[in-house]
Amino acid sequence: MKTFLYFCLLFILLTGCNSFSATGDRPTEPPQIQGETFWWNETIFYEIFVRSFYDSDGDGIGDLQGIITKLDYLNDGDDENQEDLGINGIWLMPICESPSYHGYDVTDYQSIASDYGTMEDFLLLLAECQQRGIKVICDFVMNHSSSEHPWFMAGADPQSEYHDWYRWSSSHPGFTGPWGQPVWHLHQNGLYYYGLFWSGMPDLNYENPSLKGEMLNLTHYWLAEIGLDGFRCDAVKYIFEDGNILENTAETFQFWQEFHQYYKSVKPEAMAVGEAWDDTAIIVQYVGDKFDFCFEFELAADILNAVNTVTPSLIRNKMSAIRDLYPYHQYGTFLTNHDQNRVYNLFNEDLDKTELAGALYLTLPGVPFIYYGEEIAMMGTKPDPDIRRPMQWNSSTNAGFTTGTPWHSLNSNYDQFNIETMQQDPQSIWHLYRKLIHLRKQETALTAGTYQALGSSTANVLVYLREYQDEGIIVIANFAGTSYTGVSIHADSTNLSPGTRDVTSLLENEPAEQITIDENGKINAWIPLNSLAARSLYVLKLHAIP
Repeated sequence: MKTFLYFCLLFILLTGCNSFSATGDRPTEPPQIQGETFWWNETIFYEIFVRSFYDSDGDGIGDLQGIITKLDYLNDGDDENQEDLGINGIWLMPICESPSYHGYDVTDYQSIASDYGTMEDFLLLLAECQQRGIKVICDFVMNHSSSEHPWFMAGADPQSEYHDWYRWSSSHPGFTGPWGQPVWHLHQNGLYYYGLFWSGMPDLNYENPSLKGEMLNLTHYWLAEIGLDGFRCDAVKYIFEDGNILENTAETFQFWQEFHQYYKSVKPEAMAVGEAWDDTAIIVQYVGDKFDFCFEFELAADILNAVNTVTPSLIRNKMSAIRDLYPYHQYGTFLTNHDQNRVYNLFNEDLDKTELAGALYLTLPGVPFIYYGEEIAMMGTKPDPDIRRPMQWNSSTNAGFTTGTPWHSLNSNYDQFNIETMQQDPQSIWHLYRKLIHLRKQETALTAGTYQALGSSTANVLVYLREYQDEGIIVIANFAGTSYTGVSIHADSTNLSPGTRDVTSLLENEPAEQITIDENGKINAWIPLNSLAARSLYVLKLHAIP
């Protein structure tokens, strides 16, 4: 019996097994079925904190005219010219009047912050973006207002019509928030009011029909009258409370469903992306009939962790779950945003890791969002103002951000980590981002194509196929700090039609070997490149068979 088992094991080791990958860990993933995509799937968004982007008038504060001045850097509107960064969507952090530098406590929902300019400036920005094919969405802070908003100031009087636009209590209800923070704050009128984030941001009470109607009127104003393409909706988990249950209540889901129906009735092509900072299983409940898509926070964390710990299986496993949970490609991909430490710092200033992480999410499915300065590896760790520092345009005084005194100090390394310097270095992270952004716009397989994880002969190498109408792109990422030679790729089946195809390396000028797809769509131990450099990513185009 032992002899029989020995020869069975020897046979498996020598011949391999079609049911498992070459690393022996699992069967290769089955092909994905093509689904519906929308204009936002063809868009690469760029998140801008207006205060920190570019100052046009020398007061030290970035403004809307500053963005207009720098639009050609983002996208000059000439598809033939690929010297610009190439993004085709902008997310503006709050632009309405506010007493705070960040703007998330609004005092007038129909205004433009005086620090940033005027409504005329904003309309000009929209017009300039439209000419360049850039979509514009803005933060819509619906969960709370500023404590200095006229609604709240009037509502402090229990007899006011605005009193019930907020939540009040004659005594402290006796509970704290999701992260242990105080959420009930004593007002000088002797009552307690509810504000999840802090006392300066009292939550709006959507049980009041007048307040709800006013917020829907504002939705109509920004979409139909001003001309926005959509919204990034802040803190969407917290709209309704149910006693001391403060997030993800049934009433919250119902509200966003009604909101979705309303904004689609106002402007059917409008888009809203939700910030539901939670586990994937919760986030997905907000997608479809509530928001067009939401940010995928767990995937972002898994990309960062996978690169940092050389564990590509984290991404493979998360993408497998995402395929099954979300509507086809309807989730936002990113690395970090204005609430998180910047990527370069998370990797302890390791540029190779920073570049690999960026290349991964720019070639995966979903809707990518780039945080301003990410393309030049800007630094920043909390507190929040330090992760929202002024943009680094060049090596001159104040990094070319302003001719005056900047509202916040610059990063100390801006003399080397700036746009002008990196544009002159063809091997810089800026050029990698530029190439990938333009590539994503050119190749439909990267925006609308299916996703399928393929097998690799090396555990530290992640391989996936993006396929659209029989044209494929295979992405190969080596997570290891060492190079590999002779890495083979395989798949039990794909959606690709059989035959031998030419292969082009789209990022590197390296010759790639032809690939043969068998009659069942199978890929057998294909070695596309002689070697894979350490912490590198390759994008290989499989040309359609004539």
